[in-house]
Amino acid sequence: MKEYDVVVIGAGPAGYVCAIRCAQLGMKVACIDEWVNSKGKSTLGGTCLNVGCIPSKALLDSSHHVHFLHEQAKEHGIKIGNLEIDVPTMQKRKDKVVQVLTGGVASLLKKNKVDVHIGTASFSSHNVVSVKNNSMGTSEEIRGEHIVIASGSIPIDIPIANVDQKTILDSTGALSLQNAPKRLGIIGAGVIGLEMGSVWKRLGSEVIILEAIAEFLPIADSTITKEAKKILTKQGLDIRLSSLVKDVSVSNDKVLVKYESGGEEKSLEVDKLIVAVGRKANTTSLNLELVNVETDEKGYVKTDEHWQTSVKNIYAIGDVIGGPMLAHKGSEEGIAVAELLDGQHAVMNHDNVPWVIYTWPEIAWAGKTEQECKESNIKYKVGTFPYMALGRARAMGDTEGMFKIISDEANDQILGVHILGAIASELISEAVVALESELSSEDLARTIHAHPSLAEGLHEAALAVDERAIHI
Repeated sequence: MKEYDVVVIGAGPAGYVCAIRCAQLGMKVACIDEWVNSKGKSTLGGTCLNVGCIPSKALLDSSHHVHFLHEQAKEHGIKIGNLEIDVPTMQKRKDKVVQVLTGGVASLLKKNKVDVHIGTASFSSHNVVSVKNNSMGTSEEIRGEHIVIASGSIPIDIPIANVDQKTILDSTGALSLQNAPKRLGIIGAGVIGLEMGSVWKRLGSEVIILEAIAEFLPIADSTITKEAKKILTKQGLDIRLSSLVKDVSVSNDKVLVKYESGGEEKSLEVDKLIVAVGRKANTTSLNLELVNVETDEKGYVKTDEHWQTSVKNIYAIGDVIGGPMLAHKGSEEGIAVAELLDGQHAVMNHDNVPWVIYTWPEIAWAGKTEQECKESNIKYKVGTFPYMALGRARAMGDTEGMFKIISDEANDQILGVHILGAIASELISEAVVALESELSSEDLARTIHAHPSLAEGLHEAALAVDERAIHI
């Protein structure tokens, strides 16, 4: 039996980063992964690289080029004749991006001398993990002084809409369509639903999104989401809130969705239906009960503030413990746990994890929302600034959106930053630095920003906190 200082279960962003950092710190490390791609080959990188963050952004980028050529190119003096959309070629490009990056993860693990074991992991004891490779017909056991669970998450199923990846799809199937459905239905107006809806709307589908709750994107700041819904609706996304799906049936390659809205029974017929109602912890095969690793009522692995489970030598990170299901959150937890195992003092502030929704305009935020401040009885100030007042946004032709900064009324410390607009995913990093450094809005207001740039919007929003914005 091979023995290791650390055994990491899962090679997604949480797991492979943890494994690499442990190896950098001189530990002997194994990483177990069971992912098999559509061609039946094992591949590293987890959901994010294979069927999540990376392929979705590749398709979003392709579809954004289509949108530009359709809607904006003429304004730039670019005249296009008959525009032809070749979805299979887009998919090949997406697959190539995934192939390069997953291969990169394998190279990084090899470079750092991490032993990769391909197969499904399950606990045999608190420090022994069985690895079963069904395709190879092999099984082995490895021992770890410490074991880190980073097995990720899987899409949530709903009994009334059984995913067959033909007419009823989950997020994986939605990323593999070879043509744009004439009419596409989506259950769930969360991050995945909005991103997938944006891709296929830009590529020609009529998109209807059914969301059970009455509020649009309640996790984000309400000022931002109100404006975002207006923009996305104008783009053609038919977002129907307070629409509870009651029944789904398939007949003649069509999907009939029956739902309740406003006290009325309604129906919707679509060519394809995407189920995007969230994700859950991937723990089924781990045999957690055998080693008494506790989970909560939703199936997430319970951990303390140091990511330690109910079993002393077993830790858990990433999607499997709940919270924001974001790759960068999992990666930072992986680094923190590795450093804790090395005896270092490692902490992570989950309050400042940045969120991004890659629609266009993008939606990004970090820190507290205005509604959270109200619920906590925090007295605060707000500064906002619109994209349309930025010279760079005008030059780009992307003037939709806004910046919003919330600061503490007592000491002006920045509490939250919210951005709706072009490349918000890049701009939010400055906000995270400000939050982590406990800067005030005055600090940001006195920081010189390049002109012309979109980042000037943060500068102006900081000035607006004290009602002294210059360019509006």
